[in-house]
Formats: sequence, structure tokens, C-alpha cells
Amino acid sequence: MRPAPPRQSAVGVSPSRGVPPVRRRAARSLLSSAIVSTAVVAGYFVLPLTSALTTATLLVLAGGLTTVALLLAWHLRSILRSPYPRVRAIAALATTVPIFLVVFATTYFVMSRTNPGQFSEPLSRLDSAYYTVTIFSTVGFGDITPVTSVARAATMLQMIGDVILVGLVAHVIVGAMRRGIRRQEADASSDLTDGSP
Repeated sequence: MRPAPPRQSAVGVSPSRGVPPVRRRAARSLLSSAIVSTAVVAGYFVLPLTSALTTATLLVLAGGLTTVALLLAWHLRSILRSPYPRVRAIAALATTVPIFLVVFATTYFVMSRTNPGQFSEPLSRLDSAYYTVTIFSTVGFGDITPVTSVARAATMLQMIGDVILVGLVAHVIVGAMRRGIRRQEADASSDLTDGSP
């Protein structure tokens, strides 16, 4: 009688190969998120941002925020379906937060280039990134402040986005991760019962 071929175990290790495919896929997922985040931040500092603040710029801001929302929806779907939801949740936050911050840093930089009086001082790219992270982290040193109504409106929009991103989205991502883990455990226990004699 021939022995049965080796089955994939519940923890995702193929006995014949000895390599955990889940770990490999998880590492790939985290690496791709790190590459995307690094590329987005590097692009912010390297790409030419020469346009002035116009209606088109505001549409680009709205498009950027829509992209962040669509990216979050895609990540939530992938967390629910993933065999490793914890890693997907970390990857989702590691990709979404930098993109969100770069969208606002770019907006503040373009606003300051168009009219240096928008803020209490003219903003360089680094100043814009610093201001964005200061608002995001709710530290608020007060060294850079919005002066005009447009700058204050953009800052308030980021504050609202921060609350949504940190509060609601983090809660939803954690909930999706928990559902994914429950589904994964149910599938694993189902595989174990199916394999029992």
C-alpha cells in the first residue's frame, strides 16, 4: 500500500519542503508595503511640485483622499480573506498612513509655494512634512500655524481625517483582522476534523 501524499498542516508548513509558505507570503506582504511607503515618501521629496494652488490642485487633494479611502477598502477586503490577517492589517496601516500624510504634506507645500503667507512661515518640503506629522500626532508645537482661511480649512480637513484614520479605520482594521483570525481558526479546525479517521 502506498503512503498518502503529505498534507499541508494547519499552521501552513508543508512537511515535504519544511518551508513555511505563510511566513514567506507574510514577509513578501510586509516588504511590498515597506517598498510602497518608501517610494511614496521618496517621491514626495524628489518629484517636482511646481503647480500653484488652483481648483485643479484641490481636485488632486480630493482625488488623493479618495485613493486613500479606496486603498483602505481594498486592504479591508484582503484582511478578511487572508490566511495571515495580522500581517495584512499591519501592511494596510503601513501603506495607508504614509500615503495619507504625503497627500497633506504635498497640499501644504503647494499652498505655501503659491502664497507664502498661508502659514506663519514659508514651508519647505521638510517643513510641510513636519507640520503634517505634528498635526497627525496631535502634538501641536505651535511653531508653524495656518494663517489664512484656506490653510485653516486644509488643516481642519486633515484633523478630521486623522480622527477617522486613527479611530474608525484602526477599529475597522482590527475588527477585520479578528474576523479573519476567527475564519482562519475555523478553517484549521475544519481541516483537522476532516483529516481524522
